[in-house]
Amino acid sequence: MKGIDKYTQLLKLPEGIAPFTLGEGNTPLVKSRQIGPALGFPNLYFKLESANPSGSYKDRFAAFAIADIQANKGKLCLATSSGNTGAALAAYSAAAGIPCKIAIVDGAPEGKLKQMRAYGAALYVIKGFGKNKEATEKVFDKLGEVAAENQTHLQVSAFKYSPVGMTGVQTLSFELAEDLERVDNVFVPSGGGGLTLAVARGFQIWKQKHSNFSLPKVHCVQPEGNDTIAGNLRKGLEAAKPVDNATTKVSGLQVAVVIDGNETLQACKSTAGNGFLVSDEETFECQRLLAIKEGIYAEPAGAVALAGFMKAVADGELDKNANAVCIVSGSGFKDPEATERLIVKNPVNYLESYNEMDQYFTK
Repeated sequence: MKGIDKYTQLLKLPEGIAPFTLGEGNTPLVKSRQIGPALGFPNLYFKLESANPSGSYKDRFAAFAIADIQANKGKLCLATSSGNTGAALAAYSAAAGIPCKIAIVDGAPEGKLKQMRAYGAALYVIKGFGKNKEATEKVFDKLGEVAAENQTHLQVSAFKYSPVGMTGVQTLSFELAEDLERVDNVFVPSGGGGLTLAVARGFQIWKQKHSNFSLPKVHCVQPEGNDTIAGNLRKGLEAAKPVDNATTKVSGLQVAVVIDGNETLQACKSTAGNGFLVSDEETFECQRLLAIKEGIYAEPAGAVALAGFMKAVADGELDKNANAVCIVSGSGFKDPEATERLIVKNPVNYLESYNEMDQYFTK
């Protein structure tokens, strides 16, 4: 078996559910060639979830979410998304022949919306949703009613709403445990906390089956403009907190409410992991570094983990003989506007004639 299929027996799934697969999982783990060594940290790795079929780790979620809908004879995939969840569910719904309706976070990147539309999903962008606490709560309340009326579950990439779907995300940890002789630190980008919680729980499951496995520290990295979990984790507090408005420009991590936040904080704490807050500017710079130093084309949310890692190194919080994995959660193709920031100082050179080539191609 390949991809996430090989791990089904490790997961506590409802009877009769097997992933509806498009070939997700088994994503590359790439050792840093430049960024890590330049920081005196020779064992930095990038887990390229951008290599999944629709371009993000959310395909691991969608494979199990759609399987759950099918097992319960559901006739509709009803979801919320800031981009990647919607793209994944739209793709897998299309393959399964299930209609897909998605309530979209206000400000979601056009590239992600186009991807969902290409798969045939019906999209509804709701003002304030995802950014404003009150608007977000009202939207979730209404979607819960719609789900009940249609005898289906609301699909959100969070354990609170979609525990079966999120079970599939735990396979990411299984792959890391198999790919590395040991795993010391894992830096995970976080909005509502679901991915970070899935990574921590995945390692716990692996530990139960492999007693000699040492649990890594799972670190929660959030933008400063959406500090629901990481700040309180660093302070040693017991619970996450909502924010009135998420001000970060990092799409996908604008989650003003506490969804899986409390459980995520506790899960990170149980691994001796910490919280890291990074600015949007630090994130965009790490997106640039991934591209020009490592050849990794990530969306901003996919660069947040590296920003957290670099902060940990700068503050002397990591053993430089240990290893660290940064989760690159999604592809740069997801956010064309962010790409414009990357390339603004690298214009295309247009030549009037091939006679001008010597000026540019020879020294």
